Amino acid sequence: MDYLSPRDGGGHGTHTASTAAGYFVEKANYGGLAAGVARGGAPLACLAIYKACWSMDTGGCTDADVLKAFDKAIHDGVDVLSLSIGSGIPLRSYADQRDSIAIGSFHATTKGIVVVCSAGNDGPFSQTIANTAPWLITVAATTIDRAFPTAIILGNNHTLMGQSIDTGKRKKGFTDLTYSERIAVDSTDDSAKYCQFGSLNATLAAGKIVLCFSTSDKQNMFYASIAVANAGGVGLIYAQLRDNQLESCDVIPCVKVDYEVGSQILSYIRKARSPTVKLSFPKTVIGKWPSPRVAYFSSRGPSSISPTVLKPDIAAPGVSILAAYPPVALIKSVHQDWSPAAIRSALVTTASQTGTDGMDITEEGSTRKAADPFDIGGGHVNPNKAVNPGLIYNTSTEDYIQFLCSMGHSTLSIGRLTSTAINCMKNRNFGLNLNLPSITISNLKKTATVTRTVTNVGRVDSVYKVLVQAPYGVQMVVEPQILCFNLTTRVIPFKVTFFSTQKMHGDYQFGSLIWTDGEHFVRSPISIRVIKFDSYADV
Repeated sequence: MDYLSPRDGGGHGTHTASTAAGYFVEKANYGGLAAGVARGGAPLACLAIYKACWSMDTGGCTDADVLKAFDKAIHDGVDVLSLSIGSGIPLRSYADQRDSIAIGSFHATTKGIVVVCSAGNDGPFSQTIANTAPWLITVAATTIDRAFPTAIILGNNHTLMGQSIDTGKRKKGFTDLTYSERIAVDSTDDSAKYCQFGSLNATLAAGKIVLCFSTSDKQNMFYASIAVANAGGVGLIYAQLRDNQLESCDVIPCVKVDYEVGSQILSYIRKARSPTVKLSFPKTVIGKWPSPRVAYFSSRGPSSISPTVLKPDIAAPGVSILAAYPPVALIKSVHQDWSPAAIRSALVTTASQTGTDGMDITEEGSTRKAADPFDIGGGHVNPNKAVNPGLIYNTSTEDYIQFLCSMGHSTLSIGRLTSTAINCMKNRNFGLNLNLPSITISNLKKTATVTRTVTNVGRVDSVYKVLVQAPYGVQMVVEPQILCFNLTTRVIPFKVTFFSTQKMHGDYQFGSLIWTDGEHFVRSPISIRVIKFDSYADV
């Protein structure tokens, strides 16, 4: 349902607006869970909200509405724009008139407006990231250290733990427990295993808590709960891959578990003559789980359309959030004269790669692994450090135009995007040399040299030395290795030459380049793929 007015019918816009700049709310909670003071990232900021998407049958976000919202925001003089929308694969060219986000954000950026976009929800698969234009700040989603453990007490007094945010009424004491395949309408139909609608026998399901296993992306816990409730069930235990997302089932209490816990419950059901279970109410627990972790659903890089531009740029909390703290508005309030590129640089180069447990940040995928730049970009945002980054990598509008030229776009198509006359320089390496706070080379054969320029925004007479962690199979040489700044020298270029030592066609390897004066550690993530075959598809 939606309204033919600025009113929010779906709730997504209201949620993201409160995340950005919601004011302090005492005793905020979700059904009694996660109670505390909630606030947005910049609670004293003024909000301007532009409705560009609709929840009606013919809804979505039309290009016309999105561009109109950009135009209004630019006219109104906003400082920061946040867009939690995006398109899926295949991505359109940045100069394509149908990519309204790339076009609108380009014009906003030229006016000094910082544009922040979500990475997308198509993870954990490689090359699924959206909003990859280099003038955008693209943000991956991570977890926080809050969980909602729920005790599952089996009839043999063995207690297992799941998670739930359902706090509604539930039966006191023990309730009959069954496995969905045991109560299938058709024993030869596998759809009962993951509780598809209409697959469960109402006579056998009535009054019971049902264990279901999700084995595909065609079903989720919410729709499984509807199927169980429709068959007369009174509760659901849902076993599935770890995906970080908790949804409320509303109709019946639901508890999410992983396959290991689900298998233990199933083993009990098969052994017990009359299996029973009791579902406790969920609790809020903070600080007992390592965080952040990259959310399962968060789209991953590299960019499928411009692999020399590292995406995402950074990662920030995006799972089970009442309100979060995207720090862009805070940095803009402290450094009002900084360009969008400078703010993006500060965020990327000061981000953290370490979790609360002191270990590398991990990512939730088919298996847990250390997160790499295609999961988290520069790392997890650190607002306090981003305000004082020491050095920044700045990028001009002309730089972005030459980047588009290097991608092979015609001057006509780029001119339509920029609304200006275009003069493309004959520099095929501009894609590599775009002054980003990261370095990505998708096709290193033998050697490649990349140039970057840093601007000192710290102490006037700072001296920075370089620290290098080269990707596996690659040697790096940085020139110069020391940067000396003073009153007259605030901007210094440097170059990095990469040499491949591999003899085989490889996959991406990762490293970093850090400039430090002893106080600041200005870190650029590095992603290199050594190739022996041009345009080879790793499938």
